[in-house]
Amino acid sequence: MSLKITNVLTRQKEEFKPLHPGKVNMYVCGPTVYEDSHIGHAKTYIGFDVIARYLRYLGYDVLYVQNITDVGHLVGDRDEGEDKILKKARQDSVTPMQLVETVTRTYFENMDALGVQRPDISPRASGHILEQIEMIQELIAKGYAYEANGSVYFDVTKKEDYGKFSGRRLEEQEEGARVAVHTDKRHPADFALWKFAEPEHLLRWNSPWGEGFPGWHIECSAMARKYLGANFDIHGGGRDNIFPHNECEIAQSEAANDAPFANYWLLTGTLTLDGVKMSKSLGNTLTVSEALYERGWKPEALRMFILTSHYASPIDFSDEAVDAATRGWQRLIGAETILRQQLTKADEGEASPEVLSLIEKTTADFEARMNDDFNSPAAIAVLQDYTRAVNTLVNGDEPLTLASLEALSHLYHRLGGDVLGIIPKEAADSGASAEREAGLIELLIDIRQTARQNKDWATADKVRNQLSDLGVVLEDRADGTIWKVE
Repeated sequence: MSLKITNVLTRQKEEFKPLHPGKVNMYVCGPTVYEDSHIGHAKTYIGFDVIARYLRYLGYDVLYVQNITDVGHLVGDRDEGEDKILKKARQDSVTPMQLVETVTRTYFENMDALGVQRPDISPRASGHILEQIEMIQELIAKGYAYEANGSVYFDVTKKEDYGKFSGRRLEEQEEGARVAVHTDKRHPADFALWKFAEPEHLLRWNSPWGEGFPGWHIECSAMARKYLGANFDIHGGGRDNIFPHNECEIAQSEAANDAPFANYWLLTGTLTLDGVKMSKSLGNTLTVSEALYERGWKPEALRMFILTSHYASPIDFSDEAVDAATRGWQRLIGAETILRQQLTKADEGEASPEVLSLIEKTTADFEARMNDDFNSPAAIAVLQDYTRAVNTLVNGDEPLTLASLEALSHLYHRLGGDVLGIIPKEAADSGASAEREAGLIELLIDIRQTARQNKDWATADKVRNQLSDLGVVLEDRADGTIWKVE
C-alpha cells in the first residue's frame, strides 16, 4: 500500500509522489519565540516529528526545515499593532534579542524532552533579511507589490487565485470587516511585505525603502525558497494559520517564483484545554514545562496522548485524558520491559514461527495504518494488539528463545520507538549497564523471596516498597515474580 496524504490545498486524499524519487523536502512553520511553548505547540511539532520519522522509516531522505520567527509577527497576526516580541520584551524589562534567545533555548529544551527530533535546519527570520528584501524587490519588479511611505504591500488584486487555500474571496472581504484598514493600502486585503519602523521600534534594518522590518508572511517564503527551492514537497503548520499566513505565503511565493509553492499541505488540528480554547486572558494556558515538570507527566505519555488523535483532528487536553494515555503507554512499556527482563535468562535458539508470523503481521498492519495519512491512533491500536499477543506468548507454557525475545523487543523499538517515539531509546540498551541494573533488581527480588519463605513480612514489604519508589513494579505469579519499570 502506497502512502496517501490528505492535501489541504486540494482538499483530497492523494498518493504521495515526491518531486525527486527517494527524497522529501519539508517546511514547517515554527514558533514565534516571545513566550514559552504550550501544549498546543507540542501537538503540532510532535505531529510533524512523527511524519518526518515515518517518511525516514519508509526510506526517504528527508530534509526538514522549521523556522524560528524572531521578528515581524504583529499582535493579532495582521499588519497593525505591536510586534509580539517587542511587547513581551518590554513587559519583562529585557531586550528583544535577550527574550528571543531565552525562549528559543527553552523551546528546543522542551521539544528535546518530548522526544521531538531536531529539524535539519532551523533558520531564523532575523538572519534572512537580505533574502526577504530580494524577494520583495522581485515582487515589485513583477508588478505584484508596491511601496507606500516606507512600507511595501502585496497587491492581492494582481493574483487572480488569491484565496484558493482558505476559500476566502476578495469580494467577500468588505473594507474593515476582515482586515484592518490601512490608509497606505490600495485594497484592504493587501498585506505587508515590509513595514516602516517607527522611532520606538527597536527591531529595524536598512532597506531600499528605508529602515523597517519584514512582514510575517514573507519570512517563511524567503527561508523556504533558500533551503528547499521554489517548489518543494510538503508544507506544514497549524490549522489556525490558514488565513492570513498560509494564504499569503502561497500568493507571494508563486508570484515571485513563477512556480507552485508546496505540493502537499498538511495542517495540524487545534488543541483545547478541558473543552476551552487556550487563552492567556482566560488563564487556561498550560506550558510544556508545566506539564512535564510541575504536573509530572512522562514525555512518552504526553506523546501517547497527542498521537491518540489524528494529527489533522482537534483534541481536548484534560488530566483524565492524559492519565488514560499514560495507562495505555504503561501497558506497552511494561510488556517491552518484561521482554528485556527475560533476555538475561533465555535459552539460545531461533525465533519461533509463531513469533515471526506475529512480527510480520504487526509490521504490515502498522504500515497500512500509517500509510493512510499518518494515522497514528490506528497505528497505536496495532501496537496495543501486539502487546496483548506478546503477553500471551510470555505467559505461555513454552519459554521463549533468546532470538524470539530479541525479535519481539526490536519491533517495539522499531515501530513504537523509531516511528512514534513512545518507547524510550534508553530502554533498548542491552549493554552492561542494563544487565547490571537487571541483576541488582533480580538480587533484591531473591532477597524478598527468601524473606517471604521465612515469613519475614516486614523485610519483604520493605523491598517491594523501595523498588516501587524507584519505579520498579513487582508482580507475583505462580511461576515466580516478574518486574517492570514504570
